[in-house]
Amino acid sequence: MLRRDALLLGLSAVLATTLPSLALDRALSAEEQQLIADIGAHNSAIRSMAGRFLQIDTNGGRSEGTFFLERPDKVRFRYNPPSREEIVSVGRGFYVLNRKEETYYAYPQDTIPLRQFLGDKIDLLNANVVDVTTSDGYMSITVIDETVAGTVQVSLIFDTSTLDLSQWSLVEPSGAELTFSLYDVEKNVEIPRAYFSIPSTYSAQQPK
Repeated sequence: MLRRDALLLGLSAVLATTLPSLALDRALSAEEQQLIADIGAHNSAIRSMAGRFLQIDTNGGRSEGTFFLERPDKVRFRYNPPSREEIVSVGRGFYVLNRKEETYYAYPQDTIPLRQFLGDKIDLLNANVVDVTTSDGYMSITVIDETVAGTVQVSLIFDTSTLDLSQWSLVEPSGAELTFSLYDVEKNVEIPRAYFSIPSTYSAQQPK
């Protein structure tokens, strides 16, 4: 699976809001339910953020870059060189940009599950949760999601003291695994409007 697709899938189940009721094989405790609700409220209140990301694939390959997010419906992921790719949402859809070739192609907004992370409200209690564990100051919430590529399983790791999302690990439909970590994150920051736009010199291409 291409790196850009893995990124979209990795965020597909993050804080999803439109999936069926819980699929756990046990009842959540009152404390777990409250913590999950607090996590959703905390992250919903973050209207913008910027920071860096580290992506590690099944074979140990590492990719890094920067990201910018503004609710609702705006995000930009920029991979560091030698990659020339970026993923941008400007509210109408998701665009994969190639800075070297000055081209882009688009996915409709309603076909990419990443839209769930960009909405106004985050509600994990209504996601398709299959496992919840708490250890060493972190809560792991594992969800499954039906994406355009098939069923994806994602384990979301939250810091129980800050309620921030620290990391997620996913199992793709192919069985490959990928881990995605956020760091140096700044919240509720001003982000230039130009960061959520596509240069007029770029030409449209068909998705690969």
